[in-house]
Amino acid sequence: MSKLAPKDAAGVWTNLRAIYPIFSSVARECAIEVPPCPELEEDLGIPSAEAMAAAQQWVGQMDQRIGVHQLRHYLQTSTHLSNEVLNTLLSYYVSKGQKNDQDRDKVDFLMVQIFSDLAPANIVGPGLSLGEASGVLESVIGSSDLVLPEWSAELEKLLEATFRAKSLKELFTLRIIEQGRQIKIARGNEFFESGSLAAFARFGFLVRRAFFRLMHQDLNVILDGLRELESAGVTTIDCRKAQFAADEPIARLRMICQSWKVMFQAEYSSGQPLCILVDLRTAVETALATHARLGGTPRKAKAAAASSQQEFEIAVPEPGDADATEL
Repeated sequence: MSKLAPKDAAGVWTNLRAIYPIFSSVARECAIEVPPCPELEEDLGIPSAEAMAAAQQWVGQMDQRIGVHQLRHYLQTSTHLSNEVLNTLLSYYVSKGQKNDQDRDKVDFLMVQIFSDLAPANIVGPGLSLGEASGVLESVIGSSDLVLPEWSAELEKLLEATFRAKSLKELFTLRIIEQGRQIKIARGNEFFESGSLAAFARFGFLVRRAFFRLMHQDLNVILDGLRELESAGVTTIDCRKAQFAADEPIARLRMICQSWKVMFQAEYSSGQPLCILVDLRTAVETALATHARLGGTPRKAKAAAASSQQEFEIAVPEPGDADATEL
């Protein structure tokens, strides 16, 4: 872990000075009232022990007040995000003496983001080995002969299930994110070791790639279904399950989906209407099935869709959930 943790007091001070503007910006964006830290605002050169203690206290208190979802949202939307910023934050968290669940979740997010930035563009599927992943991260965690931990087999099973999923609904129903989170929790402090960081960064990266692939696929299925319905003379469908109207115009739904496609170009977006997207696909598929069952009579299909739409419950990560950012 030598590449991650500062080696001396000067390194610690440099990290604190670099973190100060980041945490200050997050506080402003999230309306967190916090007094400035004079010691960190001034270029003290070599700080006194008192200045170092004051700076560490300020950063530590801010870290406790900034939630995982707040830090994630800021880093996802910041125009000044760089590998240097991510590595500075990562160094701070892994060098903490006592780490809690929030530290683990923040490190998890940072590692996946760093991995995404460093990984070659052609790495997109389940064929990425742990050795290759550790090679991608060598500049961050250092070079080491990583031995596959026994528990990594659990991650492999989840990845296999992830890449077998044919839709977002199926992926959410498999509860991949929740199961992965339980494996992380079970690792305790072992999570912060180089081998574990590489294994979980690889897992999060591959799950996120599969997630966005299925998300775009669902959008295309919805748009194709809307075109088919419209060509058959259907003008509205029942979309109450997806939080739209019982007679939602197809033209409006198409515009909404096109706007989502633009939003989803950003691979790491927070708070997107994932559940709505899944439910909208169900509504469109229900309308298509009803239309076919009733012999292609548009008016009857519209009237019958409300009574035939299937209900289902899935676990969709909310924007504030700890692992929603793995995606």
